[in-house]
Amino acid sequence: MVGTAGDSTKDADDSSAKSPLDADAAVVRGEERPSDRVALSRERIVDAAVSFIDDQGLPGLSMRRLGMLLGVEAMSLYRYVPSRELLLDAIVERIVDEMEADPDVLATPEHGWQDYLQRLAHGIRRVALTHPKAFPLVASRPAEAPWLRPPLRSLRWVEAFLEGLQSEGFSDQGTVEAYRAFTSFLLGNLLLEVAALGADLGPLDVIDEDADKSLAPYPSVRRLKAELREDHSALEFEDSLENLLQRLALIRTEGLH
Repeated sequence: MVGTAGDSTKDADDSSAKSPLDADAAVVRGEERPSDRVALSRERIVDAAVSFIDDQGLPGLSMRRLGMLLGVEAMSLYRYVPSRELLLDAIVERIVDEMEADPDVLATPEHGWQDYLQRLAHGIRRVALTHPKAFPLVASRPAEAPWLRPPLRSLRWVEAFLEGLQSEGFSDQGTVEAYRAFTSFLLGNLLLEVAALGADLGPLDVIDEDADKSLAPYPSVRRLKAELREDHSALEFEDSLENLLQRLALIRTEGLH
């Protein structure tokens, strides 16, 4: 079927809308650069990046596409976010900040450790459900100490977690074991959940073990750093499996009555 002139115009407009902005050509024509007409800030760029991922997924994110979304040329973004890698780190910080702003999540236990962990777990889940396509970044890109475990990779949150459980009578060893079990439970469940919502889970980023930072403001993390770095994946898997089997045994018993 032959298209009409109106169809041709529409196709041209669509093609133009998808083309990258040419700031150099604008300057040659005596026009303003696109970025001179649009107010930019780091916060606006990061918010736009989160929105892009929510709508289109992480694999498609690029500085060029983000610039097109904001109506500016890609090079103007680098003034605020020097690289795509730093942009991804900023996205993680932005998402973690949402959890901190959640009124139901407590910084310290107020009604016992069970209530504290319930609130924290549900707060993290709400973040994952709000940004399912961006949540794998939280799981794979530590913005801070890379040997800490997702999704609690913020030193601020891990410090609060450790101090909170210790204030409830947990020993150092018990606190570390609780941290491992809690993060394993959250990560396994939430990654499966966001995958069902369209998240791209791989390949996850490789963690740079040398990308440490000063732990001076985080005394509990610093004191327990060696224990936190130990790998107990096999034991944790067996413990989780045993717990699951115990739960299934209860379900089976209930079904017999």
